[in-house]
Amino acid sequence: MKQSRTSNHLQSFISKMEKEGLEPVVIDTFAYYYKKVVAGETGLVFDKDIRPLNADEIENADNIGQYADAGEKVLKNAVMIILNGGLGTTMGLIKPKSIVRVKNGKSFLEIILKQAQTKNVMLSLMNSFSTHQDTLSALSRINPPSLPIIFIQHKFPKILRDGFGPATWPQNRDMEWNPPGHGDVYTALYTSGTLQYLLDREIRYAFIANSDNLGATMDVSLLGYFSENRFPFMMEVAERTPSDLKGGHIARHKNGNLILREAAQCPEDELDAFRDISRYRYFNTNNIWISLPVLKELIEEYGIIRLPMILNPKTLDPRDESSPKVYHIETAMGAALSLFEKTPAVRVPRSRFFPVKNRNDLLAVRSDCYILSKEQSLILNPERKLDEIKINLDPKYYDSRDLLNERFPIDGIPSLIDCESLTIKGDVFFEKNVTIKGRVTITNNGKSPARIKAGTVIDSDLIL
Repeated sequence: MKQSRTSNHLQSFISKMEKEGLEPVVIDTFAYYYKKVVAGETGLVFDKDIRPLNADEIENADNIGQYADAGEKVLKNAVMIILNGGLGTTMGLIKPKSIVRVKNGKSFLEIILKQAQTKNVMLSLMNSFSTHQDTLSALSRINPPSLPIIFIQHKFPKILRDGFGPATWPQNRDMEWNPPGHGDVYTALYTSGTLQYLLDREIRYAFIANSDNLGATMDVSLLGYFSENRFPFMMEVAERTPSDLKGGHIARHKNGNLILREAAQCPEDELDAFRDISRYRYFNTNNIWISLPVLKELIEEYGIIRLPMILNPKTLDPRDESSPKVYHIETAMGAALSLFEKTPAVRVPRSRFFPVKNRNDLLAVRSDCYILSKEQSLILNPERKLDEIKINLDPKYYDSRDLLNERFPIDGIPSLIDCESLTIKGDVFFEKNVTIKGRVTITNNGKSPARIKAGTVIDSDLIL
């Protein structure tokens, strides 16, 4: 009886996706994962099936500088693909995160365009159905010398947890769909015609990164190492720190291949092991390299890219906890690591991983702790002698970009170059030319906003 019921549901999903104009390969991909969900598969990866990696199983980027010349020679055959599907919801936005002003008054998008121009490398953006139109409008305003190649991420229908049928939400039909994770980049490249367009222009190597990570630029040593060794796929990893507990870690599967395990794929009773950075030492920076000819062969041989499934339990309307409980089927692009034998992971410096995920990160990157290099890569300010700054802003008063901008004007960010950590409790506004040093907590216990006057130097805790 269960099989018959789910079979009918599958046809309902197929009809829904066909009406939306989704490509057959996208429908087949969803059907592949949907059958797993109905069969009771969870996408979980257990400790018993993997083992931690040793340092000698990871190549160190410090040792591949000799490949820079080879990388320079094939820059004309490379493309930088930026994942631009995210909304700035953690900053109180309903617009693409990439249009947020992040450094020197410029947005992520403006800096990424400049990065590609400086490197003289082809640029492509994968937008989502939520970010596409706003990104086109932003590009029209910026008016760069050359426009990036744009393709759009697909979408999957949400699945009701009760009965596995299609979710419906008449008051907002868009809520019935979810982005299928950045693992969709491979299928979207293919179905959009972008993959063939690139191959026709002798583009063979793709570097893929997130739009909110301005440390991730086209690196010629990594490109040369990738191209000279004719790898099908390569992942950049970094040493985990206590702040990286949520990021997916790399391990060796019992079948011999490397595997990426995301937090959502970890059984609850194994989360302590997942978070043990002395055990699972390397995390995925989401900086990925892939051979485009190999990608085309893989899709055409198997019809779909069978990445490990991530099954995310959500509510249909993420802002309404009382809305129906649903599943999102998602995949991670780094999970393609498990599809290939002898695929390398390269340990890169933290300078290639400066993601801006929230208001704390945004303030840090806007400050003088970071600068843009000549190649427009975000780097730690060489004059800073401390590790990465730790910032904790009171969410009641700084929980959106607008609130942050009111309290820290773009042209008045305090100097934090000598600041180890900054915590703000309560409502505090900052005037220009403020300097903060050491470990500082600023507390305003009053009901009215407090103001830090221009030219103030703070080197100890302050109660206002």
